[in-house]
Amino acid sequence: MRPFNEIVNVYFPKVDLYTLPLTRAHGNNHPEVFRVRELFELMHSKVKNTRLQPADLVEEFKEMRVVTNNYTTPSDACKTYKAVYTMLKESDESYHIE
Repeated sequence: MRPFNEIVNVYFPKVDLYTLPLTRAHGNNHPEVFRVRELFELMHSKVKNTRLQPADLVEEFKEMRVVTNNYTTPSDACKTYKAVYTMLKESDESYHIE
């Protein structure tokens, strides 16, 4: 498993890029993607603003697990949807290991 700071550098820019189109493509059928986007934006902001110490993301990851049903994608999920949930799950796991 990658260290969390590496995950932030590799995954966070991709998740940031992918979550907005995800809301447009799947928001009507899966309104939870709007909350996923909001939570991620908050997490991303915290990480950017706390470069010298680890950001406290416990509550955001806790809610993210609830909102995403433990990162379970719906049956009609596209590759981007699946990729976002995979990156978020790996971020969560890496964060909680450190």
